[in-house]
Order: sequence, then C-alpha cells, then structure tokens
Amino acid sequence: MTRKNKDTDDLPKVKLNKENLKKATRIFKFIGPHKLKFFIGMIFLALTGATALIFPKLMGQLMGVAGNSKSVSIDLINKANDVGIKMIILFALQAIFSFFRVVLFVNVTENMLASLRQATYGQLIKMPMTFFSQHQATELSSRIGSDITQIQDTFTTNIAEFIRQLIIIVGGITMICFTSYELAIIMLSIIPLLALLTVYFGRKIRNISKNVQDKIAESNIIVGETFQGISNVKSFANEFFEIARYKKSTETIAQLAMKGGLARGAFFSFIIFCLFGAIILIVWYAVTMNMSMEKMMTFMFYTVFVAASIGGIAEQYSQIQKAIGATDRVMDILDEDPEKIDLNYNLNPVKLKIEGHVQLENVAFSYPSRKDFEVLKDISFSAKKGETIALVGPSGSGKSTLAGLILRFYDPQEGRILIDGKNSTDYSLTELRNQMAIVPQDVLLFGGNIKENIAYGKPDATIEEIIEAARKANALSFIESFPDKFNTMVGDRGIQLSGGQRQRIAIARAVLKNPAILILDEATSSLDSESEHLVQEALDKLMQGRTSFVIAHRLSTIRNADKIIVIENGKVKESGTHDELIKLDSGLYKSLSRLQFEPN
Repeated sequence: MTRKNKDTDDLPKVKLNKENLKKATRIFKFIGPHKLKFFIGMIFLALTGATALIFPKLMGQLMGVAGNSKSVSIDLINKANDVGIKMIILFALQAIFSFFRVVLFVNVTENMLASLRQATYGQLIKMPMTFFSQHQATELSSRIGSDITQIQDTFTTNIAEFIRQLIIIVGGITMICFTSYELAIIMLSIIPLLALLTVYFGRKIRNISKNVQDKIAESNIIVGETFQGISNVKSFANEFFEIARYKKSTETIAQLAMKGGLARGAFFSFIIFCLFGAIILIVWYAVTMNMSMEKMMTFMFYTVFVAASIGGIAEQYSQIQKAIGATDRVMDILDEDPEKIDLNYNLNPVKLKIEGHVQLENVAFSYPSRKDFEVLKDISFSAKKGETIALVGPSGSGKSTLAGLILRFYDPQEGRILIDGKNSTDYSLTELRNQMAIVPQDVLLFGGNIKENIAYGKPDATIEEIIEAARKANALSFIESFPDKFNTMVGDRGIQLSGGQRQRIAIARAVLKNPAILILDEATSSLDSESEHLVQEALDKLMQGRTSFVIAHRLSTIRNADKIIVIENGKVKESGTHDELIKLDSGLYKSLSRLQFEPN
C-alpha cells in the first residue's frame, strides 16, 4: 500500500446531512471563472450515461438476430449490419462525450484545487503561534496533502461515476420495467440485494487486507529499528528478544492473511453460486415465459448493467463521504481567525522605522494549552535603544517565552509591552516583525542554496548586499571555499553544513534584514569552541547599534551586557550588570556563575 493510499484510506467518512453538505458546497466558490466548463462537463456526463443505456438495447437486438439465424437471409444480414452501424456510432459518440467530460472535469478540478491549495496554505501560514502549538505539523501537512488529494479524486472521478451509475440504475430499471414487468419484479427482489451483499463482503476483505498491510509495516519498523540500533542489540545480547519480537509479528501477519484467504474464498464462492445463480434463474424464468431472444437478452444486459452500477455506486458514495469529511477539515482551517498580516507591506514605499526602545510593564502570560499554569508573572524591565539585555535563568524559567512575546508570537494576558512608547498591539504585525530578527539555537535553513537562505532576510537584496552580509557574519570565507560558492545547495534543513556554518548563515540573514531589535536565543550553546568564537565575533558585530535580547546559558557570553535579567519560576529574580550581580552573596546569578566558572 502506497503512502498516498494509506493517507486517503485513513480519512474520516461522515454521514451526509444538511450541515456538512452546506459546508462542502462552499468548495464550489473556488471554481471561480470555470463554472461554465463545469456545467458543460455535467451535460457531457449526462450524455455519457444516456448513451450507455442504449447499448443493452442494441446488444439485445444483435443477439436476437443471432438467435433467429437458422438460415442466412438478406434481411437478417441487413438487420445485423444496421445494428452494427448503430453500435459503432454509439461507441463513437460515447468516446467523444467521455473525452470532453474527462477533459472538462479535470480542467475545472485542477484550477479549483489550485485555488483551494493556495487559500489553505495562505490561511495556515497566517495562523498565530497558538494555533501551531495546538496542531502537529504532520496533521497540517495532511490537510493540504491527503485531504485535498481526496477532494481531487472525488471531483475528477467519484462524483462523475456516482452520477453516471445513478443514471444507469434509474434508466436501466425503467427500461427493464418496459421490457418485462414480471421479470423486473424478480430482478429487483434479487439482484440489488446480491449486489449490496457483494459490496459488503468486498469491503470486509479490503479491511482485512488493510490490516495485513499495517501489520507488515509494523514488522518492517521492527527490522529498521533493529538494524539502526544493532550496536545496542548486540551490547545487551538481545538477539533472542528481537528474533522473538519479529517472529510474533510475522505470525500475526500470517494469521490475518489466512483469514483474508478464507474471506476471499467465501466471497468467490458466493459470486459463483448466488450472483450467477440469480442470473440463471432469470434466464430460466424468461424461457418459461416463451420470451423472444431479443427481449430476453435486452433484459439480461440491462440487469447486468444495473447490478454492476448498484455494486459500484456504494463505493463511489463511500469516497464522496470521505471527500466531504476532507472538505470539512479544510473548511475548518479556512474558518479560523488568522493573524492580520499585510502581504503588500514590501510594496509600500513608506515603511515604519522604530528606534528600539522596549519596555515590559507587569507582563503575565500562560500558554493557551496550559491556562492554569502561569509561565510569566508580573515581569517588568526596560531596554533603551542599542542596549544589550541578557536573559538568564534555569531551564523552563520563561526566557524563550519572553522572546516570543517581544516578537508578538503571543500577546500577554496581563500587562503590556511598549515599543518606542507605543503598545506593541497597536502596531501592524508585519511592520513590527519587519523591524526584528531572531537567531535561534537550532537554525532552520530552507532546502535551496546559500544565497537564497541569506536573502530570506531581504528577498529583493542585491548580490553585493548578500556578499557584504556574509562578510559581516564571518561566513564569506567558508562560502567561497565551496566549488559552487553562494550557489551551494544546503540540503534538507541545512544538513550539508556544519552547526557553526548554519549559525553564520542565520546571522548573515539577520544582518541583511538590518533589524532595530535583535533576539539571540542560545545562539552559541551547541557549538564547539572554534565555531563558538567565530559565531560570537559575528554576533558582536551584529549587535552593535541594535537593541539586543540575548538568551544564554553560557554566562561568559553575556558579561558585557548592559543589563542582565535573572528569571526564576517566571519572575524577575535579579537585575543589573555582571559586576553588580556577582556581588550579591546569595544571588542566583552568582550561584549560576560559580557552577560554570569555578572548578569542582
């Protein structure tokens, strides 16, 4: 089972009701200027179904000719030729109708889904951080991936097939009743029931097959884990344990597969005995009625068409249910309240330039997922333009949360944050964040080249500006050592570069942005001594003339900070310069310094 199929198989099916149908029909607004194509496609779809209903009638006539051909005559040959020509014309018309139906449906669907994907992605990327803290990235990717793929399959195939089969069922039963009312009663009492039972057993078999595939995937995980951790397996002498674990998994697979084999055997026996037995019963009854060959064969072909459509329409209905469930999930995203992001900000020639004065007044904050736990409590301090403020304290004390509040990833529940004397919530999010930059501990580079990653800080930057930013970030020397220089691909998440190189690319990105407020979140904590020296030197250049907030565990990197804010349990415990805080005999900062600098 492919990953795509597994994702779509796991999609929820919803019961059709007025509410979810109303929500699902909202998807049609994304058709936009392609409504006419959609309606023309529906006309061709109806014509496809109508021509399919003519085929059993012509086949009956042809078989009637064959049944009467005890002796060849000109009339029989002419009649056979006439029916043959009609069938050729019918097939040609059906081919034309099917071609235009498929082309139009695919054209409309792909344009509609392109608009839907863009709208969904645009909505997701504008959602606040509180939204992302409550949803997994894989779940959100699934909305754009498997959910919209399910909608795509349904619009291009399932809806068309559902309507076509519905036309065949209704039209076929009507033609059957006109052909023979007595046989129609027998057929309608047997064939639909058998077709539905076929669908039921078929679904059971598919579920067993899906379970087998899931168990095979689990057994493959065991193999992968064992080989990846083979040194642990051998060091603990646990070969017997892994063999037993894999044996149990494969025995479960075998038992499920054998259960599936029994189900398939019973299913095929059912098909042979019941379904074909029912058809033979109808033929026998038609013979006892002394029905003509043409009439009997016409009836039989309509019966087979109706039975096949009844069997197929249940699967199409199931897929439509999944599509409505997928549409519900996508529409739930589009109904969320996004952040107010100005997408045209960079086109505005008049841009805000802030000085960088930052003041926190009695700030308190709790994460939406843990409202009963206060992360920050009554935080107050200020930073003047160009000052370096260090935030230190034990892990989990709230330092990174403070950085998130300054960037307005979140807004405080109490208190306020002032930027240049103005409440941060009074600024446009876009204009405020365009004046800020962050260099995190774990740098994420996008899967392009070095030039593109540096230019992420200023997309319209010239190559000269990018080179200058790399120079200031102490990155130019290692970039130019690569054969492709700035065109060097960084790999997925920057895996082709070392930690220190990724940090310097991130610093170059921040240099290019030229922010008024800079946040450094443990920017050197995971580096070796040589890389730390180069990165710290680049950071020192970057911080010049900017209001900088430095989150650090290595206290040696913040000794020269203008102010050190010591946070413990979400509160400001101490505040001052390094020299002032180190003099506090029972101070937390002094205790932390002693742990780092004094030998055991």
